[in-house]
Amino acid sequence: MSIKLYNTLTRKKELFQPIEENKVKMYVCGPTVYNYIHIGNARPAIVFDTVRRYFEYRGYEVNFVSNFTDVDDKLIKAANELGEEVPVIADRFINAYFEDVKALGCKEATVHPRVTENIEIIIDFIQALIDKGFAYEQGGDVYYKTRSFRGYGKLSHQSIDELRVGARIEVGEKKQDSLDFVLWKAAKAGEIYWESPWGDGRPGWHIECSAMAKKYLGETIDIHAGGQDLAFPHHENEIAQSEAANGKTFANYWMHNGYINIDNEKMSKSLGNFILVHHIIKQHDPQLIRFFMLSVHYRHPINYSEELLESTKKGLERLRTSFANLKHRIDSSTNLTTDDEEWLNKISNLHDEFLVAMDDDFNTANAISTLFELSKQTNYYLESKNTSTKVIASFIEMFERLFGVLGLALEDEELLDEEIEELIEKRIEARKNRDFALADQIRDELKEKNVILEDTPQGTRWKRG
Repeated sequence: MSIKLYNTLTRKKELFQPIEENKVKMYVCGPTVYNYIHIGNARPAIVFDTVRRYFEYRGYEVNFVSNFTDVDDKLIKAANELGEEVPVIADRFINAYFEDVKALGCKEATVHPRVTENIEIIIDFIQALIDKGFAYEQGGDVYYKTRSFRGYGKLSHQSIDELRVGARIEVGEKKQDSLDFVLWKAAKAGEIYWESPWGDGRPGWHIECSAMAKKYLGETIDIHAGGQDLAFPHHENEIAQSEAANGKTFANYWMHNGYINIDNEKMSKSLGNFILVHHIIKQHDPQLIRFFMLSVHYRHPINYSEELLESTKKGLERLRTSFANLKHRIDSSTNLTTDDEEWLNKISNLHDEFLVAMDDDFNTANAISTLFELSKQTNYYLESKNTSTKVIASFIEMFERLFGVLGLALEDEELLDEEIEELIEKRIEARKNRDFALADQIRDELKEKNVILEDTPQGTRWKRG
């Protein structure tokens, strides 16, 4: 196998060589769960789910870890505004995250660690940095001594003096140098906290990933990934923490996806173009969102607009129509035609082209171009009066295989009205038979399809969510 990927650390494509043969240890920074995820969060979820799927397709065993930041300033602020406890808010939006990314076709990680479930190992990690002279305690806070790590700036390709420009000490901070960053925050009155050797407090943002990556993947991992916005300072700080504490390379490859703009403008709440995945997947087929994201190479910026989405929808429908035509035609096809081998070779060659595209830094844009060529050849073949069951089955198998690698569904899974009514009747019958487990299962199945049930004295009503 010859998978090449672009390494942010070296700024070039490199041949992927795993630490252990046929295994991939991969850590992807997850969301801070104080709200629903936005479409910018959806891109790394989709991109690195696809990277994982492709590694698995090529025979690798992938240990895929993606964390939840379930305590930080944003969560504490949300808790104060809503009059709720931090864990309650975190649980709500972790559940919402799973619903949203599942709709987008993303598999669950091997492990989804939470900060609050790993406080002890985070404290031990911080203590190790203090013991080695890379961190210091000041008034209940603990800071990383940035200048003590000689490789600082190697991921962002900036010298420490360049990074110092613009750095500052915020009001209330007690750090010795403007470049130092917090590892442990002393608790303020009324805040959630944990006991530590330095007093009551909670972890800083950067330390959590270093500690959890080590716990679940080891001191050196194959791939660390996330959005481009995380390269500095978050990933830069992770390298400094992990390599100082462990004395080893933290990650051999660093992958970062590009930004998303909305109608050619940067997405921000102030511009009113902040799009939540929870809302958009109720307006559009979630698979269309995934297809749209994969239609551009992951390292390139992508512009989101309703017009571009509509254009992408036509392309996805074209592929699905070709597949549907194959399924319709297979029963009426003959068992053998004279040019079977020629067509089977064409299909095999398209598979090879797909692999070439994906081996080249997971170029899903080119891989999708191969899908369109597969669709074109399908349509050309089906124009023939005499078609072979063997060839059509091969076309079908190739569609299913390649769509599966990209995490895409070949058929729109939205339920028709009559299918919904049929399921409701089954649920009513189940309730009559006191089979409440089946009734709840049907309700949950409909909910996953964005169909909301309402039980009233006049009967069960439904609406699309």
